Amino acid sequence: MNEIRFRLQISAQDYLRYYQGNLDTVHVRSADGRRIQFPASALQKYINHSGINGGFRIVFDDQNKMIALEQVSN
Repeated sequence: MNEIRFRLQISAQDYLRYYQGNLDTVHVRSADGRRIQFPASALQKYINHSGINGGFRIVFDDQNKMIALEQVSN
């Protein structure tokens, strides 16, 4: 399994575009410089009134399919 860590700062207004279905994928650069993408729906449980902010960890299997997304810091 592969693990990638990254930070996100998405305002509630910006995340609304994902929620409304206008965008369905989040693209981020990891702490080590890799570019990754994953479904925006994976972030729904982490949104609050100010948006999404914090450090995250994404776990992929050997075929690079996402297994888990966890918030590791605020």
